[in-house]
Amino acid sequence: MRKDSERLQDMREAIDQIFRSAVRGKQVFDEDELIQIWIVHYLQIIGEAARSMSEDFIN
Repeated sequence: MRKDSERLQDMREAIDQIFRSAVRGKQVFDEDELIQIWIVHYLQIIGEAARSMSEDFIN
């Protein structure tokens, strides 16, 4: 089972990847389906990692 610290690191890395794509601006996001898919993918990673955090960490 993965540690909370590892899940937090996954979230941090996903956020970094989102920022790398988002820095290009809304117009590029709107026009580039691949960037949209990447950002959704990284948002899913964040959600899955957050959902898997231990009760002790959440409380």
